[in-house]
Amino acid sequence: MLSRRDFVRGGVALVSIGTTAQSLLKGAVAFAAQNGEYAAGPDNKKTLVLVQLAGGNDGLNTLIPSSDPAYRSSRTTLAVPEADILPLEQGFGLHPSLPGMKGLWDAGKLAVVRGVGYPGQNYSHFKSMAIWQAGDPRLELENGWLGRTLEQLESEEHDPFRGFKVGSSTPAELRTPDVAVVSLRDPGDYGVKVGGQLSDPAHGRTATMLKLYEQYPSSSPYGVLLETTAATAISSSLMFQEAAKVYAPAVPYPESSFGSGLSVLAEAIVGDLGMRVGHITLGGFDTHNNQLAEHTALMETLDAGLTAFYQDLAAHGKADDVLVLTWSEFGRRVQQNANGGTDHGAGSVLFALGNGVQRGLYGDAPNLAALVDDGNVPFTTDFRRVYATVIERWLGVPHEVLLGQRWEQLGFLAA
Repeated sequence: MLSRRDFVRGGVALVSIGTTAQSLLKGAVAFAAQNGEYAAGPDNKKTLVLVQLAGGNDGLNTLIPSSDPAYRSSRTTLAVPEADILPLEQGFGLHPSLPGMKGLWDAGKLAVVRGVGYPGQNYSHFKSMAIWQAGDPRLELENGWLGRTLEQLESEEHDPFRGFKVGSSTPAELRTPDVAVVSLRDPGDYGVKVGGQLSDPAHGRTATMLKLYEQYPSSSPYGVLLETTAATAISSSLMFQEAAKVYAPAVPYPESSFGSGLSVLAEAIVGDLGMRVGHITLGGFDTHNNQLAEHTALMETLDAGLTAFYQDLAAHGKADDVLVLTWSEFGRRVQQNANGGTDHGAGSVLFALGNGVQRGLYGDAPNLAALVDDGNVPFTTDFRRVYATVIERWLGVPHEVLLGQRWEQLGFLAA
């Protein structure tokens, strides 16, 4: 089987495209040489998998303040019975539909960050998502926070799978004009098509198309992105086809789009395709109505998917190099509403899981007896502290320029 490096070096030559664009791509090798305390160079194979819980996950029914009277008095039908909660520590526990996550906690592989949010919380889904995706509540920084990070990780030898999204489009946090990100939903349908059918990369029409791409000056707006996107489309499809020949899941994945998407990410990781950042979305967390049943089902889906993903990676010897991080654009209010749900809130929780995680509860627990903004959970941990920790301690580049300032890091990853 051809190696990933063989594809990176020679796969694009099958269609005679001469993509370099090195002058505009930031070299992680050179960066690592200048910043020896960081690990951004080619020997760092660590991968971040970002899981978006779209809609605003209810942090209070995910990490539950088991015996807090304010929690129980505000949620007469939504409060999880204390006997059903999966206990962690400090009077907190997990939703009963997260047994796999509890097992990871018991094994020392799960951390939970409490009270995550940002100043001046915006309660619009779109605006708050944009803030998290940019890594900037003022929306003054260009591109996505992971797009900026990918620019720093881009080596002199381009890796087609450095950024990878399960889905049909690139999420805002991964966007940058300098790095092409692979987005796919169905591996069997991923490749260049001629007449609606997957074709050989050496097909005459494909070669002609790529030559047309080459004619667009790289110095023009988005010229580098256009040129590298064409190269990435060919080489990444070839790489994934090869990986699919040898990958077999070590455990069964749940029969859900989330489960199948995680299996695709595992295939890329096990196949050593060079992925440094992966992204997948689980939607449905805008639980204004019927939250008891809906949130329970979402927790079951999340738990089954992430548990299978971890077990699969562990069986393939890849769990040491993968960090899973969840996020949601905001939490929910403490008081349940008249429709058996909760409305848009502020502070919430996120999970970090993997062999490199230091187990524990991080960030101060919000005080439910001192709510803000008409009944909201106050944020106690700025989400940029989480980003700074992941960028620097896991992906191996300094975070100040990427996030606009220096942030105190959290201890869920070793310094």
